[in-house]
Amino acid sequence: MDIVIKNLSKAYDGQKVLDNLSVTLPEKSFTCLMGKSGVGKTTLLSILMGLEQADEGTILGVDDKNLSVVFQENRLCNNLTALLNIKMVIEDSARISDTQIRTYLDRIGLGNETKKPVSEFSGGMKRRVAILRALLADFDLLIMDEPLKGLDEDTKQQVIDIIKELTQNKTVIMTTHDDSEPQAFNANIINL
Repeated sequence: MDIVIKNLSKAYDGQKVLDNLSVTLPEKSFTCLMGKSGVGKTTLLSILMGLEQADEGTILGVDDKNLSVVFQENRLCNNLTALLNIKMVIEDSARISDTQIRTYLDRIGLGNETKKPVSEFSGGMKRRVAILRALLADFDLLIMDEPLKGLDEDTKQQVIDIIKELTQNKTVIMTTHDDSEPQAFNANIINL
């Protein structure tokens, strides 16, 4: 089922962030939300996730989906390894093995870092763990808020390749300021 947003509005302290937004996000497709800072991209994601309530409007097609999220902040357990941070979101351990997780960590350049707590990782390394954790969770809908921000070009391409691989036949909504990212994912673009 598509995600249908009708007449959605949200204001903070009388300042409208979203004003009567109506848009359809197609099921099993990749959609990039774009626009300047402050136009409501993160607010819209928060409403879709149920973390905030809209002032007006309706959203259909989200409640029946398993949700996975990459927030702007990494939200990792710093005292745990990358492997354990990822395993925390995997409900069915038979679905994906530790060996498979390590293979993905290796593919994003973290294969030699499996024994360290993520507190010893750089910002870019933590970002890759947060992205991989969301990708390996069992989801129908993946929401990513500027996931590739701060990654160097080579690492970014590795992460893009894995995102594309692990989101086939899934619904993905991503915010970005980078015009090249929707192209990389062959994404639908919605300018807010």
